[in-house]
Amino acid sequence: MKLAITGKGGVGKTTLTALIAQAYADQGKQVLAVDADPSPCLAGALGFPDELRAHLAPISEMDDLIYERTGAKKGQIGGFFTINPRVDDIPERFSVIHRNVRLLEMGAVETGGSGCICPEAAILKTLFTHLMFRKDEVLLLDMYAGVEHLGRATVDFVDAMLIVVEPTRRSLGTAVQIKKLANDIGLTRLFLVGNKLRDADEAAFLQAETPGLPLLGFLPADLKVQEADRLGIPVYDHVPALKSAAQTILSALESAQ
Repeated sequence: MKLAITGKGGVGKTTLTALIAQAYADQGKQVLAVDADPSPCLAGALGFPDELRAHLAPISEMDDLIYERTGAKKGQIGGFFTINPRVDDIPERFSVIHRNVRLLEMGAVETGGSGCICPEAAILKTLFTHLMFRKDEVLLLDMYAGVEHLGRATVDFVDAMLIVVEPTRRSLGTAVQIKKLANDIGLTRLFLVGNKLRDADEAAFLQAETPGLPLLGFLPADLKVQEADRLGIPVYDHVPALKSAAQTILSALESAQ
């Protein structure tokens, strides 16, 4: 199973990714969770201890690695460099494992926009393609709002994209934009997951206003999510209602495939 999880900033996509990752790990599956957000925070949501988090760094910020693999320095635009660098050792070499979840921080390219032709873009694009071809594991991509990491050559390998939304029109508006971008590259296996729901009225609102996308389920609003973050413990353990909801969402996803 290969899932991309996205949504408007602050909507809770990292929380959902952490919940799904641990739920799959508890089923005995090999899980690789990739934090592809420019401001990575998935390690915290998964409750990775500080000693493991100290070994993590976004691949896009590893100047020495980028130079070693591409022959050019980070930020260099133009000139000659390897556009298909070796990346097969990166997932194991630069990831950490906790409670059977392997975590890799990919990072993002901050210069030149999505069309940037630079060494760090080359290594991220090649790494992303490599991840798509890995077998025998669940791959979860915690993305920012968009589909910049997804290209036509890899889209067939993503089983589904989960778009996290709050019960607001602004959040649904972002979902509409993501849907259009995904459809433009041929990705049509899209699902909504409602987050931070306080009552049945908000659930009904999402069901009525969904932009033509099936709803897999809902995550209830719970202040213990912030408490888990303050305490540095997994939200999966600290909020039983979210753990149960995540398991329900996985069941609905498997039924929809």
